[in-house]
Amino acid sequence: MRRNSDVNISNDSNKHVPFLKLIDSSLRIIVIPLSIVTIWLTVTDHQDNTLYGNLKFTNLTGLKYMVFISFVSAVYAVVAAVSSWVRSLASKAWLFFVSDQIAAYLMVTSGAAVLEIVYLSYNGDKEVSWSEACNSYGRFCHRLKLALVLHAIALCCFLVLALISAYRAFSMFEPPSLPNKEMEEPRS
Repeated sequence: MRRNSDVNISNDSNKHVPFLKLIDSSLRIIVIPLSIVTIWLTVTDHQDNTLYGNLKFTNLTGLKYMVFISFVSAVYAVVAAVSSWVRSLASKAWLFFVSDQIAAYLMVTSGAAVLEIVYLSYNGDKEVSWSEACNSYGRFCHRLKLALVLHAIALCCFLVLALISAYRAFSMFEPPSLPNKEMEEPRS
């Protein structure tokens, strides 16, 4: 015989599924414009200086890497948002778990590369005689910093998505049971 508390527990857990699916889809959809604007800000970022010349994103490998990862993340977010509503693909929790982990890690690496560029642009490195570039390329640095902030917000979305997909993947299994005390043999 079922108790009322058992029914309530199962109903409560069923309520989390549509809520998680809504959060999941919303985060994936939010990543798309964030990644597109990050790409646009970075690709169109250039500034000419009469003393030092023209600076554009193609001069810095870390920026090209961030543009590539932002593109991959946006495409993945579109595909994952659509496929999460397709019943045959939505049941592939492990596929989403692994893919979300990979996307999050790639966004961390590209964000770290650009963060280093931004840091050196603003502060320079006196030990190796690099002066700060933002004194000469202020607009370029400002747009670069904005692109990095948007990239970081998209990264936060993927980190939450990685947690949601991990919850979905691992909640399919029962928790490990404790060994039965009667079945254990005494150890010598």
